[in-house]
Amino acid sequence: MDEERFKLTKNAGIYGIIGNVFLLIIKAIVGFVFKSQSMIADSFNSAGDIFASLMTFIGNRIASVPNDNDHNFGHGKAEYIFSMFIGISMMIVASKLFYDSISALILGSTLQFSWLLIVVCIITIIVKFILFLYTKKISKRFNNILIESNMKDHRNDCIVTSFTLISIILSLFGIYWFDSVVGIGISIWIFFTGIGIFLASYNVLMDVSVDEKTKCLILDIINCFKDVKKVAQISSSPVGSKYIVFITICLDGNLSTFDSHSLANNIEETVSKLDNVYKTIVHVEPI
Repeated sequence: MDEERFKLTKNAGIYGIIGNVFLLIIKAIVGFVFKSQSMIADSFNSAGDIFASLMTFIGNRIASVPNDNDHNFGHGKAEYIFSMFIGISMMIVASKLFYDSISALILGSTLQFSWLLIVVCIITIIVKFILFLYTKKISKRFNNILIESNMKDHRNDCIVTSFTLISIILSLFGIYWFDSVVGIGISIWIFFTGIGIFLASYNVLMDVSVDEKTKCLILDIINCFKDVKKVAQISSSPVGSKYIVFITICLDGNLSTFDSHSLANNIEETVSKLDNVYKTIVHVEPI
């Protein structure tokens, strides 16, 4: 399962790089030639998308390396480290685009209408929608923040480019200010998307606890073992997309050491079967 997960994530990164390089070239050329601020903003967005896809590819490659003597629980957190890079790059690009779009709005737009601008928008929407469907399909199968970040990015690009298309059509009727407004809107959209990705990655790297639904499932499993008198503690630490779960249970002090350890092992094996649990460690306290 993990091997397939890493393989599909790698493919998503490669397809994203190819698609975004193509879109960057055509959007940058047409945007600068016809002086469309929204199209130029969209081309910078594609440059950020190339970086995001590259980070997906590299992060997935590192995360797929199995555990070793120096990294006992694998390299899964690489997914979140590289997702943070994606979020930071988005915020930097968005800040630059916001400044340029504000300047164009104040100084006046010099957009020259061309049907090529419309063609590029349509091509972008089609390519991005295909990439969105592909990453969405993978995201539904696997819990992978890199793929989820890419999926949101592709979805956002479809919406952003649709507004770019509207601004270009409006310029045909002499409404040029909307082009700069769309550029501002795109930059704000990119910035907040970057913040969301950054915070999601940051929470995992700061050892955020497993979600309440999983905690309830773990408690239900433990309660099936009648010899458990009390669950003293459940804590967890993320390892990539999964968690190490630490459980302290209270047992009858008269149970033999063998029976206590046997019960603890059964709980560990059962809890570790949950999809988002990497390893379970059970500590026994006699009462």
